[in-house]
Amino acid sequence: MSAEEELTPRERLQELLEEIADALGVDAEVRISEQEDELAAEFVGDDVAPLIGHHGATLDAIQHLAYRIAYQGGSGRGRVSIDAGQYRERRAETLRGVADQAAETAIRDGKPVPLEAMSALERKVVHEHLKTRFDVETYSEGQEPSRHLVVSPVVS
Repeated sequence: MSAEEELTPRERLQELLEEIADALGVDAEVRISEQEDELAAEFVGDDVAPLIGHHGATLDAIQHLAYRIAYQGGSGRGRVSIDAGQYRERRAETLRGVADQAAETAIRDGKPVPLEAMSALERKVVHEHLKTRFDVETYSEGQEPSRHLVVSPVVS
């Protein structure tokens, strides 16, 4: 393939995601938007659940693979985010609710509240959500795949 025929990161991403949807038998359209340093892709369709997996595990794996493929061969660097059926925002909303509930429990009981094991992306959502509160702190414990977040009251 000549230099003129080499695919862009966006084109590689499009091809990869369409192949993944086809391989999983999911009838989904792949929509990609491009910001200055990010390719954001979403699978849009009626039944995208096989692309999401348990708590987004399949989606996270696709995102990791998509980054590697999109930017192979040193064709620049940027972020790649992959979503399916707006799962990421729905999950983030759920995690923020869990974080608020854990914070209230930690303050009420005066002791740390461990949350379920979650991915680094999900832990980041909780950390970011609670970082503006001055009555609790968050930290991670354990090793992958059992790494989890702890919400603890701030001791004054």
